[in-house]
Amino acid sequence: MNKLGGILPSRKFSLDPETLLCYGFDASGIESAPAAVVWPENIDDIVRISEFAYGNNIPICPRGAGTGMTGGAIPPKGSLVISFERMNRILDIDSKNLTALVQPGVINGKLQREVEMMNLFYPPDPASMNFCTIGGNVAENAGGPRAVKYGVTRDYVLEIEGVLPDGRIIHTGSQTMKGVVGYDLASLLVGSEGTLCTISRIRLKLLPLPENVVTLLALFNDIHDCGTAVSRIISSNITPRALELMDDKTIMAVEKYKPTGLPAGTDAMLIIELDGHPKVISEDAGKVSEICKAFNSEVQIAESIPDRERLWEARRSVSPALYHECPAKISEDVVVPRSRIPDLLAGLKALSVNSGIDIISFGHAGDGNVHVNLMVDRNDPKNAEIVKGLIKEVFGLALRLGGTISGEHGIGITKADYIGMEIKRPALDLMMGIKKLFDHKNILNPGKIFP
Repeated sequence: MNKLGGILPSRKFSLDPETLLCYGFDASGIESAPAAVVWPENIDDIVRISEFAYGNNIPICPRGAGTGMTGGAIPPKGSLVISFERMNRILDIDSKNLTALVQPGVINGKLQREVEMMNLFYPPDPASMNFCTIGGNVAENAGGPRAVKYGVTRDYVLEIEGVLPDGRIIHTGSQTMKGVVGYDLASLLVGSEGTLCTISRIRLKLLPLPENVVTLLALFNDIHDCGTAVSRIISSNITPRALELMDDKTIMAVEKYKPTGLPAGTDAMLIIELDGHPKVISEDAGKVSEICKAFNSEVQIAESIPDRERLWEARRSVSPALYHECPAKISEDVVVPRSRIPDLLAGLKALSVNSGIDIISFGHAGDGNVHVNLMVDRNDPKNAEIVKGLIKEVFGLALRLGGTISGEHGIGITKADYIGMEIKRPALDLMMGIKKLFDHKNILNPGKIFP
């Protein structure tokens, strides 16, 4: 690693042990310090770094803000972390063609604020939107509350510029809304968790900013009724832009961590948000309210922007609040067809009772994506076998209901041992073959996705 000084000025890399510790963990709680960290400022830097690593058989770990939950940004031993915090510019916002060209280190929330000042809209909104980077979002195919109506990151990626492990530059996709020339490599790179190429530039699709927004809070005495209401809302030909679920323990944890006035004594709640033409969403809000009230729900309307922001502050506080309750908790995300949400919630409750371990559920009920939190110390050796078995049961439950073991967290390290539950050998072999074609030395984020 001392040879880095021959390809980069000293301000662009560090071998300092204290600095390296800062780049050796992410939100998964796993820790592994790299041998070096580099801060590229342009694509030429990435090419030089890649060529150096390739020639010396040094593993590379691309890194955004480290907000990932499955260990995708954990550097392997002896590796070199490429941190994109200095490649953080919005290069262009094209209001005529509704696109934005960004570097991978741009913060999601910053992009949203910039485009909204031009009456434009970038929908993907992870809970970590004020910290996470667009490059990381692309690597993980991040979603967020608005995915129920607007889709996930993949739906907004038009074009990717990236660097292969040996330093070759590739351009995939196009600036146009349509394009069917060759294989869709841009979509392949989205969600590849940094295992295929190092992303250096991204062109994103934008939308016109919706005219108006209405936010509702629905309180339920029974979480099963809450799940059934979600299914009824979706099947009523109304598509909310967000439909978020929080169970009773989630509500209590948030109020304890950052009180926002969420009501106590309710078994579950939904935050329901609609956007569009004022008249249409006013009518839809009335229909949604009637659906919820059919389940003896109390429905409140956030009348002002501060009221709406208060609700979303509570929702975005969930992860830190649960972390505060149990710092070594295990966070998984599964997805089931929306009509099976009541069955998923009932199954999770049964697993909690049978195991004696608290399971706290919240998430994007509108698209069937529920975040399942096992409130147990994952670092305690006494819990190892129980936890591993319980995670497998959670995943098995989701799969039996026609779902998947990850909706937006990716596979990374923590889910790699379970990928075979969902993806069988022929398809897994194809995926591993694609990895080998891009990276035959297996130096680009090795150890991720595949067990």
